[in-house]
Amino acid sequence: MASQATSMIVNLIRSNRLFRLYQYHILDNVLILKKHGLRALFRERGWKVFLTVFLYYLLRDTILYIVIPLLIARRLTA
Repeated sequence: MASQATSMIVNLIRSNRLFRLYQYHILDNVLILKKHGLRALFRERGWKVFLTVFLYYLLRDTILYIVIPLLIARRLTA
């Protein structure tokens, strides 16, 4: 009974796309970076890794430092 529940949880995790993204792409990139360095990561993955990181931080900082303060200012002045 417990093994059946465990196998159902494992199948659910494996079918989750976000987990697969983390497991196969993000974690793999971190391991390459730790084992072989930044140059090897750039050689193996190319510019897509750096573009992804840049866009992630651009989006995060835009929301954090522009959108949220703008919404707070609108609420205070309304």
